[in-house]
Amino acid sequence: MHATHIIRRPIVTEKASFQTGESNRYTFEVAGTARKDQIKAAVQDLYKVRVLGVSTQNRKARDRQYKYGMVTGATTKRAIVKVHPEDKIELF
Repeated sequence: MHATHIIRRPIVTEKASFQTGESNRYTFEVAGTARKDQIKAAVQDLYKVRVLGVSTQNRKARDRQYKYGMVTGATTKRAIVKVHPEDKIELF
């Protein structure tokens, strides 16, 4: 898989921004089939940083009741990437 197919978008929330400043960890939404080694290689290729570790989460959205029935939420995968202390990723 190509690096731009693995990394979909950075996640910029209050909690993710706190982790960025506090412990140099960046959060990305990634493809559901991506493995940790593929995510590590993609971040190193796209942002030219040294990656120390990758943690992943499979997040299931809640089901919703509409007048025409139940709709299941889409499952997304997040990756929290720990970057070397000397490196930074400029998202904006």
